[in-house]
Amino acid sequence: MAKKVGRLKKAGRPQRAAAELGGSVGQPDPLALERQVCFALAVANRSVLAVYRPLLEPMGLTHPQYLVLLALWGKSPMSVKELAAVLQLDPATLSPLLKRLELADLISRNRNADDERQLRVELTAAGRALRAQAELIPPAVVAALGVDLSELEALHRALARVNAAALRVRPSAVPEPVEEPAEHTALAR
Repeated sequence: MAKKVGRLKKAGRPQRAAAELGGSVGQPDPLALERQVCFALAVANRSVLAVYRPLLEPMGLTHPQYLVLLALWGKSPMSVKELAAVLQLDPATLSPLLKRLELADLISRNRNADDERQLRVELTAAGRALRAQAELIPPAVVAALGVDLSELEALHRALARVNAAALRVRPSAVPEPVEEPAEHTALAR
C-alpha cells in the first residue's frame, strides 16, 4: 500500500485534482458544501427515496426490500452471496432484509442441494405476483420527479460510471493528502 500511495503522490494526482477544483484567490472554494459530489449524492438519495416511500408502503415494502425483489425478479433463484454482490451489500446487511421478506412470504431461503454451505433465495408465488403491482412504480417515480425519462437515463449512466470508478478505488488505495510547501500555501491565500 505504501508503494502505491507513494506512486500516487509522485504522480501529483492530489495536487492535480486540487488544481482542477480551484481554491486559490478568486477561485471557488474546493471545500464548499454545494460543490461536493458526496453531498449532492446524499441529498438526492434521501429526496428520491422519499418519493419511493409512499409508493412502496401499500406493498408493505421498504426501499431496500424492493431492491432485493428487483434483483430476484431479474433472476431467481440466487445464492445469498450472488444476491449480495448484485446489490453491493455485505451478507450481514442482506440477511435481515431476507428474513423480513421471508416472513412476508415473498421469498424462501433454502440450502442448495449441491452445496449445503450455500443458501438459495427464490421468490415465492406471492413474491412473483407482487411484480405486477411493482411495475407501476417506475413510471410513478418518473411522473413524481417531473424529469424527462431521457435525463433520468443519462443520470443513471453517469452514476453507473461514478459507482464503477468508486469500486475500483478501495480505501487502501486512496492517497493521503499531500502537504504543499509553505511558499505555495502562502501564494494561495
